[in-house]
Amino acid sequence: MELKICHLYPDVLNLYGDRGDIISLCKRLEWRGIRSEVTRLPIGEKADLGRFDLIFIGGGQDFEQQVLLEDLHRGKDAEIRAAVEDGVTFLTICGGYQMLGSYYETFDGKRCDFIGVLDLYTVGSKERMIGNYSFRCEEASGGSTVVGFENHSGRTWLGSGVQPLGKVLTGCGNNGKDGTEGARYKNVFGTYSHGPLLPKNPELCDFLLLTALQRRYGSAELSPLDDTPERSAHDEMLTRLTRQAY
Repeated sequence: MELKICHLYPDVLNLYGDRGDIISLCKRLEWRGIRSEVTRLPIGEKADLGRFDLIFIGGGQDFEQQVLLEDLHRGKDAEIRAAVEDGVTFLTICGGYQMLGSYYETFDGKRCDFIGVLDLYTVGSKERMIGNYSFRCEEASGGSTVVGFENHSGRTWLGSGVQPLGKVLTGCGNNGKDGTEGARYKNVFGTYSHGPLLPKNPELCDFLLLTALQRRYGSAELSPLDDTPERSAHDEMLTRLTRQAY
């Protein structure tokens, strides 16, 4: 078995160690004897996105997202849309998550149109939502409890056909108002969680891998791993966050 992974825009979208998510995906495959092939696709380079099993888009600052728009509109937007509709698994973080939506409007009213793959939009604010936080994934996304780090001024609002990835336990999530965190559409998983996300959330990592493997092979199982270190890190942070909340 093998998974083909694309790291889209690693040259500009890699805040807070987001590359660690790629490492986590590959190591958890390797430990199970499953091969992985990672293709880095920076600005200006082309590839058939439909040939990948899992596409990762990390986070970046607002000006970096604007730099990407010209490259996206040279054809990657259509390829991303086709891959999404074909069921390719995506993990998108913060700026990469926002980029799949319709637009980002700054707090002073300037609008940056994105690619509209997901029916969601983001509005900026002068105040940032920043800090360690936690959320529980919806059952359709595995149902695990996730700990991460958020740092964003954008408030994201979901539209029709897009479900939240999870419900906020502590922190802000999508907008600090409706209790939602991230987005799920087909096999797209969007979240504000940096950190990186996956090393300390092995259940979510395996859910993503299983989603990609099942799409490629029709059926697949993942053998259990000894996740004692990962779960210890996860549980310690969740305990801290829970204490702070009360």
